[in-house]
Formats: sequence, C-alpha cells, structure tokens
Amino acid sequence: MHTTVLRGRDFITTQEWDRDQLETLLDMALHLKRKRAKREPHELLKNKTLFMLFYNLSLRTRNSFEAGMTQLGGHAHHLSPKEIYRPALAGEEIPYATERISDVARVLTRYGDGVAIRIYGEQVGWIYGKGNEIVREFARWAEIPVINMECDMYHPCQEMADIMTAKEKLGKLQGKKFVISWAYSGGIKPLAVPQSCVLGFTRFGMDVVLAHPKGLELDPAIIDAAKKNAEENGSSFEVSYSMDEAFEGAHIVYPKAWGSLAYMPPRTKKPDVDGMLKLLNKHKGWICTEEKLDLCDRNVYYMHCLPADRGQEVTDAVIDGPHSIVFDQAENRLHVQKAIMAKTMG
Repeated sequence: MHTTVLRGRDFITTQEWDRDQLETLLDMALHLKRKRAKREPHELLKNKTLFMLFYNLSLRTRNSFEAGMTQLGGHAHHLSPKEIYRPALAGEEIPYATERISDVARVLTRYGDGVAIRIYGEQVGWIYGKGNEIVREFARWAEIPVINMECDMYHPCQEMADIMTAKEKLGKLQGKKFVISWAYSGGIKPLAVPQSCVLGFTRFGMDVVLAHPKGLELDPAIIDAAKKNAEENGSSFEVSYSMDEAFEGAHIVYPKAWGSLAYMPPRTKKPDVDGMLKLLNKHKGWICTEEKLDLCDRNVYYMHCLPADRGQEVTDAVIDGPHSIVFDQAENRLHVQKAIMAKTMG
C-alpha cells in the first residue's frame, strides 16, 4: 500500500492530486472494502465529525458518507441550507437569511474535522462555475479538509469510485477503450460527472472517447486538461458526434445526460432553461440499448452514476442486464469516500 501523507488536504478535484496520491486512495479503498467484507473493525476516525452541506438532493452521496463515517467510528452531521442560515458569498448576504461563508467555515472548523459540500444547478442559478467557487470559498476559510460531494464542474468522489470499479472489472486499464457519452433526459443535469470522467480515465491510461450531439460540449478548459492528461499518461482522448461510432469496440460505456453551457451564465445573461430543453429534446435517439451494446467489445461493461432515467438514458434491458455494473459503482462510493475521509481527516 502507498504511504503518501494526505492529512489536511482538500478534495475538490482530482486534478489537484498527483497519480501516486490517487493510487493511495484506491489502495486504501480496497483495503477498507476487504475489512468491511470480513466485518473487521476499522475505526480510523473514532470520535471525529464530518459536516455535510447538501444544497441538492442525494441518495447515494449522503448515505454513503453517513454510513462511511459510522463505519470509521465517527459521526456525520447533515446540514440542510433550509435549516440553517444559508452560507453566502461576500456581497450576496441577506439579513437574517444568510451567513457569510467565511464565518460558517471558521465556526465549523472549531467544531469538527471535515466539511463536505454538494452544490450545483438551480441552487446557484445555473451559473456555471459558481458551485465550485462556493466549495473553494469554504476551503479558503476552513482549517479542516473540504470534500467536494459534487459541484457544477467536478464530481471527484464519483470519479474515484468509477475508476476503482473499472480496475476491479478490467484489471489493467491502459489501452482499454472508455466511452463517456451524452444520453437523453427530459431534465437538465450538471456537467460534473462527464467532466470528471474525461479527466480521471485519461489519468489512468484509458483511451477515452467523449460522444455528444453538437451544442452539448463540455468546458473547453476541461477538454484541454483531458488532452494533456492523455499525453502525459500514454492514453488518448477524442471527441465524437456519433454514439454508434463512439461505442465501436468499447470496453466500458457510460451514457449520461448533461446540460448545455451555451444556455447558462456566464455565456448568457440569464439561464435559458426552455432553450436548453428544446436542444435536449432534439436528441431523444441518444439512448443506450442492447443494440448499442452489440457495437462494443463482447465483454463490455455499462456504467452509470445513478439515478438513471430509465426509458430515456437507458433501457431496462441494459441497466438490469449482464453488462451492467451500476450497483458495483454505487457500492464503491462507500469504500472510496471512506478512504478519502480516512486519509484527509485521519
């Protein structure tokens, strides 16, 4: 097992951690997974406290963090912005309704050992990058680690669980083909998962293909970083505008909905939700079916972060079929996040 010291580190994006540090997290996650399977105690965070701020709804993230803290011997506090004065950036305070983030972060520092935050989409007025700004503002003022449970740019915890699952299924990732594809949904979803996928899997040597209709491009800065990751790690990265072409020969496919930056501030003065939905509704044919899987490697794996929109993003036959590993991914959220917490808070 790697022995890199990571205590006190924030976990906002994997791009701020080197490959060895990420491998350390994966080693620890596998170690804790084995401990859990054997029902062996592993109270690495005994009497420690994690504060969880959920601006957005959550099933897997909230429960995997809460269960993880319990299994590590600590406790997780769920803080809903509806139940406290809503943390606000400087200049955005409303008397008796908000509290400046710098004050909230410094108070929580005195009470506990880590802060985890989920914020994106409607909670920040669909202003792309503002969720990440809020997470970083907490990190600026907190003297305890800040963990990004998903912002509008990154979902590093899901990313690490996905990489862990891929390694468990494929063994060596180098040279294997990974496709992160847009898929249709009648609702607007953030870009955090696909952006973290292209960053993470290029870091770990997979040949990554990003597929989507025109108008649904990811952040250009993320694309540039993915290309650089590929160059540095002996992998490849390309963009396709055809789901069928992208799926050809793939070892892992990850069809997932996301919204369009073209209809979000700062590219527009205000969010154009109706315009975005019109764009999405033009591409209802982007759905993962058994016929799509037939284009892939015969042993292809289907991945999704969940919740998946059945009948829109994917058919029941695929998500419930023999190629699906979505519940392995969901389980590995628990183990990876325990490793993140143990390493940064322990």
